[in-house]
Amino acid sequence: MANLNVKLVKSLNGRLEKQVATAHSLGLRKIGDSTVQPDNDSTRGKIAKIGYLLQVTEVK
Repeated sequence: MANLNVKLVKSLNGRLEKQVATAHSLGLRKIGDSTVQPDNDSTRGKIAKIGYLLQVTEVK
């Protein structure tokens, strides 16, 4: 199964509480933080919610 490299590129300041919680659930706390997540429906849903704050690349 492929993985996704998720990087926070925009600030969480001033965002809705749910959006900040979604970023934290992905392991992203501040700008520049990056994590590797499994490519599944749960992760894709989280990315869809806050995609405009993220940079996502596929890792094999």
